[in-house]
Amino acid sequence: MEIAVIIVSILLIALVLLQSGKAEAASQIIQGGNADLFANRKERGPQLFITRLTMFLGFVFFILCLIMSI
Repeated sequence: MEIAVIIVSILLIALVLLQSGKAEAASQIIQGGNADLFANRKERGPQLFITRLTMFLGFVFFILCLIMSI
């Protein structure tokens, strides 16, 4: 069971690093720049797949941790 958690966590870390930076303009907001950080962005193609896979792996990680704690 621990091996499954390790594999899921490594995949989750890799997917989070692959995602595009949505908060890359956060420094401009603090400095007063005009940034579209909260603009409505639509993900398409590979970005949408990576986002959904990240959410799924996060859910699997959460469930595996709950099962291991019982």
